Amino acid sequence: MKAWRGVLIALSFLLLSGCLVTFKSPLSTSDPAPQGLLGKWTSVNAWGEPMNLELTRLGNDRYQAVTYFKAKPREREAYPFTVSHRGNRWYLSAKVPAQFGGHYTIAGFELTDKHELVVYNLDLEQINQAIQHKALDGQAFQTDDGDGVLVDSNLDKVFAYLDDPANSDVFVEAARYQRRAGAK
Repeated sequence: MKAWRGVLIALSFLLLSGCLVTFKSPLSTSDPAPQGLLGKWTSVNAWGEPMNLELTRLGNDRYQAVTYFKAKPREREAYPFTVSHRGNRWYLSAKVPAQFGGHYTIAGFELTDKHELVVYNLDLEQINQAIQHKALDGQAFQTDDGDGVLVDSNLDKVFAYLDDPANSDVFVEAARYQRRAGAK
């Protein structure tokens, strides 16, 4: 899971199970990032490795996540993403590498009162159940790094499902970052 792990860290999609939920389309709208999102963040990943995350603006409502491990500061990976705000939730979307289908991933995030950045993944098992119950359309896929599902419902249907309070547990915490000391 080493190649995908870099992408997961970059976007804070630290999937402990190696599972991936992808979508045929990216977020349909891009919004300006919320105040406080951009800057330098730090965390420790599930493997106990200290890591850094730098979030910067690329252009009109486009952003970039640069990640690197504290022990290897020269080995950096950069990934562009967009953000969107719906109701009281913030989402981010990024293109998935070709070896994982080349589609898009969507995650939720929040900035807490404790000045933390918390990122939420979509639970693969619950998305699979939604597909089985016809709440969403999609199909499972397999990679060398784990199971995945491609959701091919239109985004209106996806967000109708995600916005339903009955489905609030479809989001699971993937990573928690703190503002890096002396950085903004």
